Amino acid sequence: MEQIIPIFQGIAWPLALAIAWAAGEAGYRWLGLPRISSYGIAGFAMSASQGGFLGNPPEGAVILLADFAFALILFELGYRINLRWLRTNPWIGISAAAEAFSTFAAVFAIGRLFDLNQLTALLLAALAMSTSPAAILRVINETRSAGQVTERLLHLSALNCIFAVMVFKATLAYWALSSDKGIFDALWSSAAVLIVSVALGATFGVAVPGILRWANSPHRNSTVALALAILLLTALTHFLKFSPLVAALVFGLAARHRRICFSQAQQNFGSLGDLLTVLLFVFTTSLLDWRQMTSGIGLALTIVLVRLLTKTAATTAFARISGTTWRKGALTGLALTPFSVFAMFLIEQSRHLKLPALAEISGVALMILLIEIIGPVITQRALTWAGETQKAN
Repeated sequence: MEQIIPIFQGIAWPLALAIAWAAGEAGYRWLGLPRISSYGIAGFAMSASQGGFLGNPPEGAVILLADFAFALILFELGYRINLRWLRTNPWIGISAAAEAFSTFAAVFAIGRLFDLNQLTALLLAALAMSTSPAAILRVINETRSAGQVTERLLHLSALNCIFAVMVFKATLAYWALSSDKGIFDALWSSAAVLIVSVALGATFGVAVPGILRWANSPHRNSTVALALAILLLTALTHFLKFSPLVAALVFGLAARHRRICFSQAQQNFGSLGDLLTVLLFVFTTSLLDWRQMTSGIGLALTIVLVRLLTKTAATTAFARISGTTWRKGALTGLALTPFSVFAMFLIEQSRHLKLPALAEISGVALMILLIEIIGPVITQRALTWAGETQKAN
C-alpha cells in the first residue's frame, strides 16, 4: 500500500486532466455548458482542500505550465486586436476606459463599505477592472462566434487587462512609497516592471517573425515557433519577476502587425492549446479552499453583482456613440462577466513582494473564482443572444 501511494501521486495531475477533460465533454454534450466551466468544477472537486488527490500547493512544473497556458491565451488575444479599428473608432477605447474605471470606483467603494483598509480595497478594485481572456477566448473559439459583439468583447477584454495591470502596479508602487521600501522599490514594482515587460514582448514580436521569414516558413511552421517563443518568454519573465501577462499580450499584438498569419485551425494553438487550457482551469480552481472562502462570500457576491451592473451600464451608455445598438452594447457588457482567472494570476505573480494585503484579498478572490465558474456560461449566452455563434446562425 505504501508503494502504491507514491505511484498514484506521480500520476495525479495527468489523471486529473483526463477526468476534467471527460467532465468538459460531458457538460458540453449533455448540458450545453462551456467546457471550461466543467473543467473548473472538476478541478475544485479534486483539490486537496476538498479532500481530493491533487497536491496543494501545486508543484513548480505545474505552475510554470499554467503560466505558459495563460501566456498562449494572452498572445492570441493580443494577436486578435486591431489597432487600426481603435484609431478609426476611438469611442471603443473611451468606452473601455469608462467601464473599467467606473468598475474600479464602484468596487473600491464596496470594499470600504465592507471595512477593508484602503490598500486592500484599492487592490481588489484594480483586479475587478480586468476581464478573463482565458474564458472569453475559449467561449468564442468553442462557439465559433463572429460579429460586432464578439469583436468589441475581444478588444474591451484586452484593454481591461491592460488597465488592470497598470492600476494594480501603480497601487503596489503607492504601497512601497508609503512604507519603508523607498522610491526605488516603488518604481521597480510598477513602472520598471511594465516597461521591461512591454519591451520584452515587443522584442519577441519583432525577432520571431523575422526568424520565420529568414527560414522561409512564415505560415507553415508559425504555430510551433510561436509556441516555443511564448514558452521561452514566459520562463524568462517568470524567472526575472517581470509580468508574463503584459509580455505575452504585447508579443501577440506585435506578431499580428508583423503579418504573421494564423489559419482557423491554428487559433488557440490547436491540440496543444486545448490540453493546456484544461490544465489552466484545473490548476486555478484547485487553489480554492472552502474554509478560506466562507469569510468572504458576502463581499465576493456583492463585487460580482456590482461589477456586472457597472460594466453593462457603461457599455450600454456608449453603445450608440460607438456605432452599435443599445442591445448589443448591453450584451457586450454582460459578456464581460468572467474576470477571476486573470485576477488570480496577477495575485500569484505578485506574491514575491510579501504584501500583507495580497493575503487579505486572496480569500475574496478565491470565492469570486468559484462564483465565476458560471461566468463563461453568461458569456456564451450573451453571444448566442447576439446571434453571433455558429449554433445561433
